[in-house]
Amino acid sequence: MAISRQQLNDYLQQLLQVSLFKDYCPNGLQVEGAENVSKIVLGVTASQALIDKAVSVEAQAIIVHHGYFWRSEPEAIVGMKQRRIKSLLVNDINLWAYHLPLDCHAELGNNPQLGLLLGWPVTGYLTGDGPTGLGLWGELTESVSGGQVQHQLQEALGRSVLHVAPDDRPIRRIGWCTGGAQGYIDKAVELGLDAYVSGEISESTVHTARENGIHYFAAGHHATERGGVQALAQHLNEKFALDCEFVDLDNPA
Repeated sequence: MAISRQQLNDYLQQLLQVSLFKDYCPNGLQVEGAENVSKIVLGVTASQALIDKAVSVEAQAIIVHHGYFWRSEPEAIVGMKQRRIKSLLVNDINLWAYHLPLDCHAELGNNPQLGLLLGWPVTGYLTGDGPTGLGLWGELTESVSGGQVQHQLQEALGRSVLHVAPDDRPIRRIGWCTGGAQGYIDKAVELGLDAYVSGEISESTVHTARENGIHYFAAGHHATERGGVQALAQHLNEKFALDCEFVDLDNPA
């Protein structure tokens, strides 16, 4: 099956409610390619390796969480940026990127998908509400240790997880926000949570966790943000019978 570029773009914009978000980058079609799409490669980041994979399987489109044209990014199309965009244009490949919309979507978002993977119930948001609410928290059915949460994350994500333990207090109320959201530990503290999970860690995060008595788990930016594009791949396959392939390029960060 195939779908027109415009039809796919309109559907994704509506599905992910892009118009509701103020973001650090443009969400949606970032590089225009083929008019019709039947094969899509999806990944976390629009790296050269992902583009090369799309070229090798003759995909007409790539959909990612981390695209191009970030607010702090140099505007000149030179070096690595030029090579990536040239590869897309020469091979007539569309590039769609969705940042916050793919973090927050109630079903397909990175945060709901991480909670689903781990079997954690959702009680509320870390910040905001509704379609733009960012980060989630929930209350487990029974208390667990920090070591148990660390082991659960490592088994589910297939990577080592850093655990900052202020003490051996049990965990019942846990919050999470995927990617580089270590700063939202302050929101977790405000909510009185026992633990907070994100992708990255900063030097200051350790002190915040210790001094506020909250467990912190750094589970990997890439690892915690695979869920959204994976869920979107399945959704598009079921909705339009498109050939959607998620490509997981290992990233230790």
